[in-house]
This record gives sequence, structure tokens and C-alpha cells, in this order.
Amino acid sequence: MNKNGKSEWIVSPQWLMEHLGDDNLVVLDASWILPEETAPGSTPREEFEEEHIPGARFFDIDEVADKEAPLPHTAPDAETFARAVGGMGISNDSFVVIYDTYAPFAAPRAWWLFRLFGHDNVAVLNGGLEAWQLAGGAVEEGPAKPREPAIFAPHFRAALLADAEQVRQALEKGLAQVVDARSPGRFSCSEEEPYEGVPSGRMPGALNAHYARFLNVDGTLKASEELRREFSEAEVDLDKPIIFTCGSGVTACLPALAAAVLGHDDWAVYDGSWREWSALPDAPKLLGSVDEFYPDEGADEGKH
Repeated sequence: MNKNGKSEWIVSPQWLMEHLGDDNLVVLDASWILPEETAPGSTPREEFEEEHIPGARFFDIDEVADKEAPLPHTAPDAETFARAVGGMGISNDSFVVIYDTYAPFAAPRAWWLFRLFGHDNVAVLNGGLEAWQLAGGAVEEGPAKPREPAIFAPHFRAALLADAEQVRQALEKGLAQVVDARSPGRFSCSEEEPYEGVPSGRMPGALNAHYARFLNVDGTLKASEELRREFSEAEVDLDKPIIFTCGSGVTACLPALAAAVLGHDDWAVYDGSWREWSALPDAPKLLGSVDEFYPDEGADEGKH
């Protein structure tokens, strides 16, 4: 981030305060939590209506999605995405700033979707709404104000989206590194998955780089040299192609954002992630206890 509080993909609360009134600026709240964790009166949309950055609009990753897909928040087709963001008043000339209520979680997912459909005038607010308020930023309440629709012409970038077959080829032939952003416990099969009916496990040969390791304790993205160190310690080579994966394709987008901040562009996100992979009968996978299935290799693999 430069002295003006803006990098190519990240903006500071201070930068946003100075530009909040810009004609082409659109601010989106993309907050999201696991449906299993949702309590009455605490959905992201309800929290948005309690307080949000003035003029912000709500971006629901479960709504801007392929509603016919068997998995949640699957990336939509270009027409669906264009219709959704155009309805929010977003055009190809808009500069979009996306935030979460707290640390970056689903905002990078929305950032990835904009890039997937050809829109690079997009950034994530560093530290989210919490950092905004700590910096003295004002908030307002109520639903988002109606916006005049705009025309958004999408340009789909297939290179940013990986499917199961591409992951399989990456694992079997080494065509790309597969980097799992889930927690070390979930990756090592010692913690249960948060999704009902989804078994614990991982993809054999994948590396583990938990999304949280790229964040400071205050929820801001770490400095570039620290991001490089985190990738290095996870044994991820930024000079080689990467496919990022996680539980359902949300948190995989945070290390993707970190890689992009570092200037690494040869990556994709596996949208189906472990929820899809674990259900594919012929997909190579390690289920259950590491020690049970890989008594000699489990200890070393669990370090990633």
C-alpha cells in the first residue's frame, strides 16, 4: 500500500474517506457467515441494515450466484453477474470497494467474482467495517438506497476459475500447486467440517496455507514481505501456477488476493472446493484420520 493508502487491490479506510463522494465509486458490503452459524436477527443483511458505510450496497454471494447449482454460492454465468451488479448501479466505469463487517472473509470472494467477469477496477477495504469505524468513519442504518440501474458488460476470464478436472490434473501431473486455505485442523483431518454431511479430509498432495495466516491480529492484510514469508513457510512457490481451494470456495479467495497483491497472477480458484471434491467418487482424497490412512507420511504432510 502506498503513502496514499491504496495499492492495486487494497484501499485503506483513510483513502476511502477521502474518495467516498467520488461519482464513480461504489462501496459494497459482502459480509457472509456460514448458514449453520446464523442466528435469528444476525444475518449479514440484517447487520448491514443496522450499520454500514454511508452509501454502501449489500452484495450477497449466495444471491449473486448460480441458483441452479447443487452447491451454495457457485459462480454465476456472465449474464447473471452482469444483471446483478448492473442492478446495483455498477458499470464498467465504476471503481468498486468491497468490505466485510470484520476482517476480510467474503470480500475477497466478491473481489474475485468481479475480476472473473473482467472488472479490475475493484479493491478490498483493508480491515473491513471495524477498521473503518476505528479510523473515525461514519456509518448509517437502514436498507441500501435504490440505485439507477447501470449497464455492465462482462468479460469472462476462464483462467481465474478451476474445475475438478483441472485440480485432478494439477495433483496427478504437477501442473499447478493446489493450496488449501482451510484451517490446519481441517486440513489434517483432526477437525470436523462445518458443513453437514461433508466428511473430514483433504486432497493428497495439496499444500495448506490457512487464510488467517495472511492477516494481522487487527484483521488487516499483512505487509508484502510478511505475505511472502507466509507463502514460503507454507512451501508455496509464487513463481509457479497455483489453484486455491478451501471448504466451499470463499476463503480460498483471500490467499488469492494476497498473491495478487504480491504481483502473482498465475492462479485460479477451485469454486467447488472440498464440498464438491469430497463428494466425487473417483476423486483422490484422504478421509478421516491422517495417522490411520498415512501412518508414515501423515506427520510430514500435516505441517503444511
